[in-house]
Amino acid sequence: MNNRLIVFFCLALIFSTTASYAQLSKQEKKEWKKKAKEFAKNPANLKQLTEDKQAAESQLTSLNQRLTQLQGSVSDKDARIADLEDQLNQSRTQLTSARAEIAQLKETPVVNPMDFSKGVVFKVQIGAFKNKDLAKYFENNPNFGGEVKEGEPQKITIGIFRDYWEADTFKKYMREMGVKDAWIVPYRDGTRVEIKDVLEGVVGDKPAPTEGTN
Repeated sequence: MNNRLIVFFCLALIFSTTASYAQLSKQEKKEWKKKAKEFAKNPANLKQLTEDKQAAESQLTSLNQRLTQLQGSVSDKDARIADLEDQLNQSRTQLTSARAEIAQLKETPVVNPMDFSKGVVFKVQIGAFKNKDLAKYFENNPNFGGEVKEGEPQKITIGIFRDYWEADTFKKYMREMGVKDAWIVPYRDGTRVEIKDVLEGVVGDKPAPTEGTN
């Protein structure tokens, strides 16, 4: 009776790891029955086979768990790589923008704020004199100057301003001090021009002066 149970158990164990019994050919059935009888005669071999199977299944389970962990790690690394690639693209965009700004700055001439020979400036003319020659004081003195033309009165200016309204305030101070003929004269790149030619764009949001302010 015990031998029959062992044979039955062997067959069940063997068939559980292979194709189902119904799918075996007659020759295969004969061979597996023979193996079952051999295990029945030697239960130690059956025990070893069972233990080996259990060990293999345990190892397979462990490997599957490790595979799952590795797949999770790979997914995390892929996400990290995608994030780094996004940061790299942003850095490249910022670098391109910075290079464009640097190139633009290189193309834009640097204007010395103290170099009043360039751009638009405003001076306050305080009078025109025929008998007073003050030209020797004009050189190296940007806040005091004038225009000297043969046969014409010498025009004297005081102060030099980039902002029209600062010049206008200074003009009013001069008038309060008694210089009634003080008025604003504009210059562009060192050449005297009409006030209407430069006033737009340099006054800003402040109201334009009324007619007769100069």
